Amino acid sequence: MKNETEVLIGGKIFVLSGHESEEYMQKVAMYINGKIAEYADIDAYRSLSTDYKNVLLQLNIADDYFKALSRVEELEEELEAKERELYGLKNDLISHQMLLEKREKTIQSQQNEINECNRQIARMEAVSKITG
Repeated sequence: MKNETEVLIGGKIFVLSGHESEEYMQKVAMYINGKIAEYADIDAYRSLSTDYKNVLLQLNIADDYFKALSRVEELEEELEAKERELYGLKNDLISHQMLLEKREKTIQSQQNEINECNRQIARMEAVSKITG
């Protein structure tokens, strides 16, 4: 569903139409107004023709866009690296859990052997007392 929203950009009212929310379109207009205000204080900018002002704003907005895009790419690469690291850590954890389970089984087996040996010793001692 398309939304229509009136926004104020550079002191003029514009009607924006799109699938985005009114809040989003107002946010975009505020960003543009911020850019206009950023350059309005610069003497050299004020002396430029409207066409040059518009091109300068467009170039700066494009610059912001490409810097944000570059940052997104960096963050995606960092995320991929962290996911690979996490995958490796999960594999290490599984390997260590398997090793721990194996050692626990070995310990249990050895404990069973010790218990059996202790029973045999007790039987031998009992037989020794009877025959002794």
